[in-house]
Amino acid sequence: MAGRVLKWVAGGLEALLGFPILGATIVLGFYWVPLLIMLALHIVALVITTNEGRKKTGHILGIVTSCIAWIPFVGMIMHIITATFLLIEAGRNE
Repeated sequence: MAGRVLKWVAGGLEALLGFPILGATIVLGFYWVPLLIMLALHIVALVITTNEGRKKTGHILGIVTSCIAWIPFVGMIMHIITATFLLIEAGRNE
């Protein structure tokens, strides 16, 4: 149950960071700290979802995204892809 909630939360935050102007403003305005927070969130969520036996793809992709999202357009695209994976995984009842 907690793993599914974390997927919804992480997916929503990734979608927020994927918006071109808004996401860049948040990340740059807080000096890239949101990327570190998302990295920590994905690592914790990965451990929890692994223990629950749920799919890990979205959180693994989130870890990669948090590490390379400082690259301007690559980061935006990766946030959108990660959000899509996480929200689809959260919506499935597996």
